[in-house]
Amino acid sequence: MPDRPTRRSGGADEPEYGWLYGSKSGAAAADQPDEPTRIMPTVSRPGARDPRAGQPSGAPPARPPAQPPAQPPTGPRGAGPRAPRPRRRRRWGRIVLTVVVLWLVFLIVVPLWAWGRVDKINAFPSGHRPADQPGSNYLLVGSDSREGLSKAENRKLGTGGVSVDGGRTDTIMILHTGSGPSMLLSIPRDSLVPIPGHGTTKVNAAFAYGGPRLLVQTIEQDTGLHIDDYVEIGLGGFVNAIDAIGGVTICPHRRINDPRANLHVKKGCQKADGATALGWARSRHAFKLGDIERAEHQRQVVNSIGAGIKSPWTFLFPWRYYAINKAVTTSLKVNKGMSLFSAANFAWAMGRVNGKSGMTCTMPISDLAVHWDRTRALQLLRYLKHDRTSDIPKSLCTKSGLPK
Repeated sequence: MPDRPTRRSGGADEPEYGWLYGSKSGAAAADQPDEPTRIMPTVSRPGARDPRAGQPSGAPPARPPAQPPAQPPTGPRGAGPRAPRPRRRRRWGRIVLTVVVLWLVFLIVVPLWAWGRVDKINAFPSGHRPADQPGSNYLLVGSDSREGLSKAENRKLGTGGVSVDGGRTDTIMILHTGSGPSMLLSIPRDSLVPIPGHGTTKVNAAFAYGGPRLLVQTIEQDTGLHIDDYVEIGLGGFVNAIDAIGGVTICPHRRINDPRANLHVKKGCQKADGATALGWARSRHAFKLGDIERAEHQRQVVNSIGAGIKSPWTFLFPWRYYAINKAVTTSLKVNKGMSLFSAANFAWAMGRVNGKSGMTCTMPISDLAVHWDRTRALQLLRYLKHDRTSDIPKSLCTKSGLPK
């Protein structure tokens, strides 16, 4: 091996590259202590391996192994990936909200449309009338008007061709609503009462003599009750309303054949369509109590109509809701000033007059002539005037009006 190159300094030979190893020359080396050897930092050569790390010393730090991509949530076994739900839920929420809004609009618009078809008449008399009283009293009149019925329908219903004597009332009832149970009170059409300007005669003659205003005046004069609203329905509206709710249930105690009322039914409870129910409400010659028993049947049918109108099915099925609104306004007349809210309250109360939430009665009478029982009638009417239907004893509220 060749000798290392030297250089002369201070008369002594020393390696030419002594500075690299920290050596001193001459006197400087003698005067100063030895310095520690300085070692240059190593520089890794590309491709060289670090024995400690087991990888090339110049390579960048090793990255952790890549994680597999997250898999979307899957449905049932074998069903494949499950689609994200939030967007679908928002879409269904908007659809449901739209349907609910449209349904509410439908429920509001249809009654408003039907109410616009109802005839509003001057039903209240002028002059002195009883003062306002607690609760509300509706005078319900079922007239024998054939308005809206064709000749074929008149033959089918057995109602004849025209109204008699300008029109009479087969049904007269007072519906009272207030703080207590609702009450439906029948006034037999043959009741003998004073009619202003016409003496004492049957109460239904008041309608023939002077229409709704004279009838209201007669009822208010003879009962002392203030009539808040007047509701009149003809034969056509009566039949159409029953058919719209799918019929009513009647329960005759024997087989009945009454050609005058076009009523032919078997014994026992059965479903009756509009034509049959009308015969059931009009027939009196086939029953022992005549007009008294007919009034009871009328209350049953009226209550069934009210129950059918407020049934949940009416509000769930749009075709039924529309048909009922259209039917009940056929040949319907009310007093001017009656509000749609008052009409809705009337219809709702009609379906609650039987059972715990209401009661049905006939005006107390003393005989089948028909004379009112003055003592019992005044007692019953006093309860109504003060809106105390919950206090009415059973002896005053009977189906026939006769004392028990």
